[in-house]
Amino acid sequence: MSRLIHIGMDVHTTNYTLYAAETIFCDYQVMSHPILFETVKPDVKYIVSFVERIKKMMGDDCIICCGYEAGCLGYSLYRKLTKYGIKCVILAPSTMLEPKSGKRIKTDARDAKLIADCMASPNGCSYVYIPTQNDDDIKCYLRMRDDHKIALKKIKQQINAFCLVQGYHYEKTKWTEKHLRWLRTLELKGIVREILNEYLITYNDLDSKLERFEERIEEFAARNEYAESVKNMCCFLGIKTHTALSLLVEIGDFNRFKNAQTFSAFLGLVPDKDASGNHDPRMPITKAGNKHCRTLLTESCNGIRRGAVGYKSKELRARQKGRSPEVIAYADKCNERLRRKYQKMIHRGKNSNVATTAIARELACFIWGMMTGNIGSSKMSPVSQG
Repeated sequence: MSRLIHIGMDVHTTNYTLYAAETIFCDYQVMSHPILFETVKPDVKYIVSFVERIKKMMGDDCIICCGYEAGCLGYSLYRKLTKYGIKCVILAPSTMLEPKSGKRIKTDARDAKLIADCMASPNGCSYVYIPTQNDDDIKCYLRMRDDHKIALKKIKQQINAFCLVQGYHYEKTKWTEKHLRWLRTLELKGIVREILNEYLITYNDLDSKLERFEERIEEFAARNEYAESVKNMCCFLGIKTHTALSLLVEIGDFNRFKNAQTFSAFLGLVPDKDASGNHDPRMPITKAGNKHCRTLLTESCNGIRRGAVGYKSKELRARQKGRSPEVIAYADKCNERLRRKYQKMIHRGKNSNVATTAIARELACFIWGMMTGNIGSSKMSPVSQG
């Protein structure tokens, strides 16, 4: 029988701390026996050398698995080790076992050992889903676009604040062609005019970049591996190409979630629970898991809540054109349900943000149903579970 070796790696930009231990199953218990400990420079070749030394000590037939916490290195170290034929996993920090001692003493060596122990324990942790290289690249591009969108919002705020300080306030709809013309023709002189011009140059640069990014995102969405799923997801209210593609590359395989409830929990959209005895208080959502996807769904629901129940705009009809009747019916059922639920919650006196979060959770359940093929009338359980 091959010997099982787990290597816990506490990785930083300055060094890697490696802790290797053999996992031994004895009398229905899992025991860990330390083999080798070392701190090396942050280069994959030192990990490969570490693994080779363990093979010489324990035999070439031993099974070795490396692991590290999800963090600043992303998937890069995983992919480098995989190229060398070394099995590697990435641990979700929120699911890792806590040290047995009451007060934790945090050092690189202790963290590396904890990672190895979590890997050895049957219920010690959960592993992070590894996206394809293509999904990861597009995800980075989409997040880069979002960073520029935030920068554009900030420069707009700065321009408005600067004009207000100078005694000018535009009362009509801002950031139209008329508003921009008003900014360019303000009677400002000297350095003050120069400052506003520099602000406008930055604004125009970011605005043109975002237009270019949107065109590139449409090209990504038209690829064979994404096109059908993006078009189906765009049948939902509040979801367009950017949001649909973002959800696809962020989530990857929707089938890895056994039901809609599990998917909404992954997004952190389910209420937290802290029940003791007869005390079972209502708590906010967990906000665990993928923050980016949770934000996208919440922003989508900000658009859903404004319309009338049953109303379909020309834009939504255009997005649904060419989709199968089953997909359109499923999306329409979702759109009507979410708007109706939001209005009912508001009439009952619920806070607007609470109601928006509630329909975001249901939207996540409907998306899971769409992406896993559970859209038939007999398979509507994902929504009720959400």
